[in-house]
Amino acid sequence: MGAALLLALSLLLAWSTGWHWSPTESAAVHTFTQADALFQAEGLSPQRAQVSLRHRWDSAFPGRSGQARYTVTLPPALLANEPALGVYLERVGNQAQVTLNGVLLQQWGEPRSPVYDASKFSRVLALPTALLQGAGPHVLVIELHAQALRGGGLSPVVVGPLAAVSALQERQQFWSQGPAAAYAACLLLMGGLAAGLWWHQREPLFGCFSLAALCGAVRPLDQWLQHTPLPWPWWGAVLALAYGLQLGLMARFVLLALERNIPWLVRSIHLVIAGMVVLVLLSFSMGLPQLWTLALVLLEAVGLACFGVVLQEALQRQRRAAWWLLAAGGVTLLAGTHDLLRVRMGLWGGSTFAFTPHAMFVFVLFLAALVVSRFSRTTEAYRALNDQLTERVADKEQQLRAAFEALRQEQQERAVLGERQRIMREIHDGIGSQLVGLLSLVRQEPVQPLVLEEQVRQALDEMRMAVDSLQPMQSDLTAVLATLRYRLQPRLKAAGIEVQWDVDTLPPIPGLEPPQILQVQRILLEGFTNVIKHAKASRVVVQARWQASPQPTIWLALIDNGVGLHMPASTHPGLGLPSMQARAQALGATLTLTPGDEGGAVLGMRWPIPGAA
Repeated sequence: MGAALLLALSLLLAWSTGWHWSPTESAAVHTFTQADALFQAEGLSPQRAQVSLRHRWDSAFPGRSGQARYTVTLPPALLANEPALGVYLERVGNQAQVTLNGVLLQQWGEPRSPVYDASKFSRVLALPTALLQGAGPHVLVIELHAQALRGGGLSPVVVGPLAAVSALQERQQFWSQGPAAAYAACLLLMGGLAAGLWWHQREPLFGCFSLAALCGAVRPLDQWLQHTPLPWPWWGAVLALAYGLQLGLMARFVLLALERNIPWLVRSIHLVIAGMVVLVLLSFSMGLPQLWTLALVLLEAVGLACFGVVLQEALQRQRRAAWWLLAAGGVTLLAGTHDLLRVRMGLWGGSTFAFTPHAMFVFVLFLAALVVSRFSRTTEAYRALNDQLTERVADKEQQLRAAFEALRQEQQERAVLGERQRIMREIHDGIGSQLVGLLSLVRQEPVQPLVLEEQVRQALDEMRMAVDSLQPMQSDLTAVLATLRYRLQPRLKAAGIEVQWDVDTLPPIPGLEPPQILQVQRILLEGFTNVIKHAKASRVVVQARWQASPQPTIWLALIDNGVGLHMPASTHPGLGLPSMQARAQALGATLTLTPGDEGGAVLGMRWPIPGAA
């Protein structure tokens, strides 16, 4: 199908090389294709000649600016019995004025204006009836000013009834300006969409197509600009650069679409694009149209090289996209060759109708279809990858759940084992040591019942504290102190010591676990034991305070009214102070033993609580 399309369009182009649009003549409409002309080109002597219309200034005087005067004599028979006559000029420019019998009828643009080009639109002007009175001859003079490389000149002059020539202009305007507007809108839309895709995906294919489409929109947009943004010839350089970049980027796009990265060809495309930029700037700045023609030849050569790659891809891999690229690219190359040889160089009689803009637009539409197809494939690939990733994530989640469950069981087993080892350690270090000491006392002669009783009480206290530390306290230090009070109250009462509990409401203590509870219990138990044995006190105050700032801290103290301290705490015998300080240090606390304000001693522990509210 692609080959059939290529053949049909090739035949169409071959037939159309000798065709150009011309108005349909009727008995009342006459087309003048000959005119007497007077030319004044810069740097040359004035020249008179009989010329054929369509006349192109750039073909007659390449690289030169100047002015021309075309004279057309209207036959009297044409003017008879016509109340309203008009003149239709399909193309005139770059700036022009029309006179009839020496009277100025219309002027388009200031002479030699670098920003105005009258040739963008066709023109119709009415011939005043008063000027056509008399037997004649009636002379229509069209004077124009042309700038080098700007496409100035004059089309055939059509004279006839005003309504008829106005209808001709409407038809011509529709077929010349309508496609230009449609091309520009479509190219801008496609270029913008491709630019958005490139912005999100950074895919070179989309970026290349976006630049090619946006560059291609410049020339159609120019068809609507009588006043150009830049003065000539710089605006001409902008148009040429946009056209050349479009051709070069489309050649690069073809390789990207086929996923063929041929180093020498890619380098050639880049070199040709760079050379084109240099040739365009030199051509328009120095008035040398041959340099712009050379740039077009280089671009055509690159296009032929890419066409060869497409042909190879279509024949060897039988890819549908390659066949369509072959058809569309072949038509575009034929159109480009026609425009280069006949329109640009004027060979084989020359031509004024350029096929490249139309063929290029069709080719760009096909490239847009390739972009959409590529985007669809990419989307499908992403969707498949997403589904695959979802399945893999689900499998990994299942594996992680199984691993987490195994880890949780392992941690639980380690926690149980650690708790068993801790209990065994506590029994060994606490109750075990007490029982060993009790056994030693039993073996002594004579047996001392009171000492044995004290040792047994200490062993029971150790056992009770170990059991109490395993109870769920919910990080509640107040409950720990209340439990210890319950355990020691009978013993302190039997010793004749009054206990006063001065305990504030304490907030939950983060990380208050059995090991920490047991350390606190042992410090306080050791303190109570020292009060019972050594202080000879009648009262002991248990004090607990919460200090919120500057750092959350708990203050625990045993304050007795006994005999006090008779020597420095560091040398006081029998009080077990080093043992209590070691336990406090394990908690991250500081333990001190100081004299009381009213006698006795104060055993205080300052315990910072990190992370407490």
